[in-house]
Amino acid sequence: MATLKDQVLTARFTAQRRVNNELVGLYWRIGDTIAERQAAEGWGAKVIARLAADLRAAFPDMKGFSPRNLTYMRTLAGAWPDPATAQQAVAQLPWGHVTVLLDRLNDQALRSWYTDQALAHGWSRNVLEHHIKTQAHTRFEAAPSNFDRVLGRTDSDLAQQITRDPYVLDFLAVNGDVKERGLEQALVDRIIDTLRELGDGFAFVGRQVHFDVEGDDLFVDLLSFHVEQLRYVVIELKTGRFKPENLGQLGFYVALVDDKLRRPQHAETVGLLLVTNKNDAVVRYSLGSQQTPIEVASYDLLPPGIQAALPPEEDLATALNRVDPDDE
Repeated sequence: MATLKDQVLTARFTAQRRVNNELVGLYWRIGDTIAERQAAEGWGAKVIARLAADLRAAFPDMKGFSPRNLTYMRTLAGAWPDPATAQQAVAQLPWGHVTVLLDRLNDQALRSWYTDQALAHGWSRNVLEHHIKTQAHTRFEAAPSNFDRVLGRTDSDLAQQITRDPYVLDFLAVNGDVKERGLEQALVDRIIDTLRELGDGFAFVGRQVHFDVEGDDLFVDLLSFHVEQLRYVVIELKTGRFKPENLGQLGFYVALVDDKLRRPQHAETVGLLLVTNKNDAVVRYSLGSQQTPIEVASYDLLPPGIQAALPPEEDLATALNRVDPDDE
């Protein structure tokens, strides 16, 4: 029975995918026709409005023939002028995803990049919009790390794929002077958004995860698990500027999780240090002496537009560094 259920689900998914491919292919052909008519009749001929009225009159039960949607079709055909390329790439995405690409992005190279990523990782429409808004193409795989030195080549490449810099935590809606414990709690309270920003494949294990090491109580800030790579990721938060000594504590916790929780089938545990800001040269020198795999990334608590209107990063760092010793 289980095998039959799997076959039914597979067949249904295949059918839905074929229908979607045909639909987007149809939309591309309509958009191409609109482009030809506009070229022949001129932009002032109201080609889209007339075609929308004709199609809705001919197919009153079909949705998707509004002037706005026809405009998307025209843009689609212009963005991917080769029908074969369009069919191989963008036609595999739901139409709602396609409209996001056309609406939010003007650069064709970026449209292609986000198309490939959405297909590879199965992003929902909301996740796609989030990654475009936070400029994922500038952040993914960008965090400084020592993975290439302390992990094997294949494992290093895999681990680097789950990094980004900076992380955008504007969904937390917290003030810039939030203490580390408050930030941890906000991350947990909004755990779905947090996991989405961390990236595909992350599962939440716990906050302030307790370890008893021969009578000493130790606590890991945040612990997650990457289900595709089968590796634990230890996350430490610092509300000030990066300091080399930050790596010592994180390296210790990575080694602890690796020893206590890692199973033979798991990949090597890695650490993620999130700081308010950093000097990349200092980060590189500091990582050079570390034997545990660690990446260091900054995080933004505010959207880029608001961030641009704020005082210089150095001034913010001074303010954020005013942390009580008990909160360290």
